[in-house]
Amino acid sequence: MTSELTDSATQLKPPTLYDVFIQFLMIGAISFGGGIIAYERILLVEKRKWLSPDDFMGYLAISQTMPGLNSVNLAVLSGDHLRGVRGAISATIGLILPGSLFVLAIGIAYAKNTDHPLANLILAGIAAAACGLLAAITYRIGDQHWKHLKSLIIIVVTFCLMSIVKLSLPLVLLIMAPVCLYLYRPSAKS
Repeated sequence: MTSELTDSATQLKPPTLYDVFIQFLMIGAISFGGGIIAYERILLVEKRKWLSPDDFMGYLAISQTMPGLNSVNLAVLSGDHLRGVRGAISATIGLILPGSLFVLAIGIAYAKNTDHPLANLILAGIAAAACGLLAAITYRIGDQHWKHLKSLIIIVVTFCLMSIVKLSLPLVLLIMAPVCLYLYRPSAKS
């Protein structure tokens, strides 16, 4: 009985601004990409119990309708829920500060070493890794389309227009969108 009262009392007492900032700072420092929402859920619902699972899902749904990154929007909404406007600011700054400092440090290091051969090799490696990741995701998403000749031709032509002919994306879309709409138009049978 006493532990139940203690648990409900800790839920009623709002966290300090410092605690909100530190917790979101740790999330920003250790998470990357889509995993950040999972870390926020662990912090807000399971670890600190600052939100109920239903509240978290509600805030997540709202954050997905807002412009910007879902994780940042979720930090704003949950920070506001916990401590008002100052809580929203603390949570947001805590979340984005580590990534911002990392990108700033890399940018400064690159600006000072643009002519260094190692800098260009590192950027080439990052570009190759990004292309490989994008290719793997594209292959997984378009799993069924690789099996159809019509889809495969569209993929190859789009790749050639972008990579070999070096047309801009809007121009490629202007060319390929009507072609795709024509090729995939509804038939009289359907």
